[in-house]
Amino acid sequence: MLTIHQEPEIKEISHNFLDHKKVKLFIKREDLIHPYVSGNKWRKLKYNLIQAKEEGHDTLLTFGGAYSNHIYATAAAAKEVGFKSIGIIRGEQHLPLNPTLSFVKEHGMQISYMDRSTYRLKKTEEVIQQLRDEFGDFYLVPEGGTNNLAIKGCEEIVDDEVRSFDYVCSASGTGGTISGIIVGMQGAGQMLGFSALKGDFLQKEVGDLLKGYGVDYQNWKVNTDYHFGGYAKINAELMSFIHRFREEHNLPLDPVYTGKMMFGLWDLIGMDYFEPGSKILAVHTGGLQGLKGFE
Repeated sequence: MLTIHQEPEIKEISHNFLDHKKVKLFIKREDLIHPYVSGNKWRKLKYNLIQAKEEGHDTLLTFGGAYSNHIYATAAAAKEVGFKSIGIIRGEQHLPLNPTLSFVKEHGMQISYMDRSTYRLKKTEEVIQQLRDEFGDFYLVPEGGTNNLAIKGCEEIVDDEVRSFDYVCSASGTGGTISGIIVGMQGAGQMLGFSALKGDFLQKEVGDLLKGYGVDYQNWKVNTDYHFGGYAKINAELMSFIHRFREEHNLPLDPVYTGKMMFGLWDLIGMDYFEPGSKILAVHTGGLQGLKGFE
């Protein structure tokens, strides 16, 4: 079973800007759970690892890009609990390996590259069977780790203290984390997701995930205004905000997920999106390993 290295804590963020807007902003440091399997990745993998073991598997196979937090976390988690791991990486090989892929290789993950056209078909039975023919038996963890077991894990981000907030905010890529938080909130407050990807498809995908999980909560929304051009796309304004936030609050953010969420949240506060007196909680979902690639 995966270990928790440090229980996540909730801290208030103090700033004259927040006082002026008459809102209180807090952050839940899920990123502190584990040095390598941090935040939502720990939550998403927890029950998948249990299921894999119960089914008698000894190998995990999953998908991701060359800088994927999920690939990074899966390699570390697999090594910790005694699984072999295979990472199917989107695109072509580039040498030398970047910091993410160097890390996963050091942690025993077998890396295999898949061309982008085939990668788009990775959920089809034909492609999965081709992978089984090549690698043998494995437990399949979806890209980003999102499935019903991941939602079950992300429910555990929420406790009575989290439910006491008027708004709970989180970055989103595949929709699993915010789906779990929505379920965990049990209808309390408002859940606001910030999409790190370009497009408005996440609203439907989260709705489908919740439907598949057997719930129908309506107290949530996915904001698509702060993707900065798409997945892993950044600009100088975002990076300046991330550096300034770290200096002012001693709080690291990553450019792919949490930086975009906090930038968007700060911007919405400035536009009076939240009523005066609101208590807002931002969930720090980790992903800080990605900073190395950008730096």
